[in-house]
Amino acid sequence: MELQEAAPPPEAKGAVLETPYGAVTVTLVGTPRPARPALLTFPDVGHTHESCFAPLFAHHEMHEIVKNFLVVHVDPPGMEEGAPPYPAGYQYPSLEQLAEMIPCVLQYLNIASIIGMGVGAGAFVLAKFGLLHPEAVEGLVLVNIDPHAKGWMDWAAHKLSGLTSSTTEMILAHLFTQEELAAAPPPVREGRERLGATPNAPLLWAMYNSRGDLGLERGGAGSLRCPVLLVVGDNSPHEDAAVECNAKLDPTQTSFLKMADGGGQPQLTQPAKLTEAFKYFVQGMGYMAAAAMTRLSRSRTSSLGGAGLGEGGRGRSLSHGSAGGAPPAP
Repeated sequence: MELQEAAPPPEAKGAVLETPYGAVTVTLVGTPRPARPALLTFPDVGHTHESCFAPLFAHHEMHEIVKNFLVVHVDPPGMEEGAPPYPAGYQYPSLEQLAEMIPCVLQYLNIASIIGMGVGAGAFVLAKFGLLHPEAVEGLVLVNIDPHAKGWMDWAAHKLSGLTSSTTEMILAHLFTQEELAAAPPPVREGRERLGATPNAPLLWAMYNSRGDLGLERGGAGSLRCPVLLVVGDNSPHEDAAVECNAKLDPTQTSFLKMADGGGQPQLTQPAKLTEAFKYFVQGMGYMAAAAMTRLSRSRTSSLGGAGLGEGGRGRSLSHGSAGGAPPAP
């Protein structure tokens, strides 16, 4: 079989947008497509959009999927690479206020709706945006989401950890499993080095730990009204929270993907598997042409075990990497 070289990804364009809650850095890839949502990403604490999503968007099958969308990478204020430190006493925006920055971004870029992809704190922000502005959200991919506010026990444990661990170590424990921290693979070492050069990360970390509850519930005002793909790695620090989140979402609109060997950052460690999941998620929303699905199905079609993500009528719980069998044909 003749192999064809993949086309290079589109050039990225950056902009800094002023919002009522501070300046936000936006990176655009691709061009707007009429009648299609933009794909908007929001990274976790301790990440830039590049460090959080680059391995995923560099995957050759992801190129095939996202070439039909405008991709909008959002970095929270002061978290972009090379950002100077904020002055002492600076009041960093809450996660709820970060969610309210997104309408400013969409208005500036003349975007009517999005498919959101967030990790950790970014997943919380996008879920909050989905609750506040359901008309602007067509789908959400939420990795490592914890929808709950910190309880008293969590607050006490966090304070105690602050006495014995640095903020860098606490953020790393949020991002990675204990096994990963002990083994210190490249993502852990790179994360520690990056945090050392991100002076404002403790401000976002403090806001994450003082977040309110999303108040998710099946039906009513606390319901997400769009398709949702929940993703978490097996043994992730956020595994239990993601399971609880799944129980509070509409089962006919929600897919739950637990990745074996996904670790704390499955978008970094398992980009091919997450690409496969995202492919069927977007297909279920009607945004994958038959020709594109045919090209994508030539490789890795057996990497998803269990039920398919493109079937929109049922609640699903998928375990990635442990079950055999291919997803249903598109």
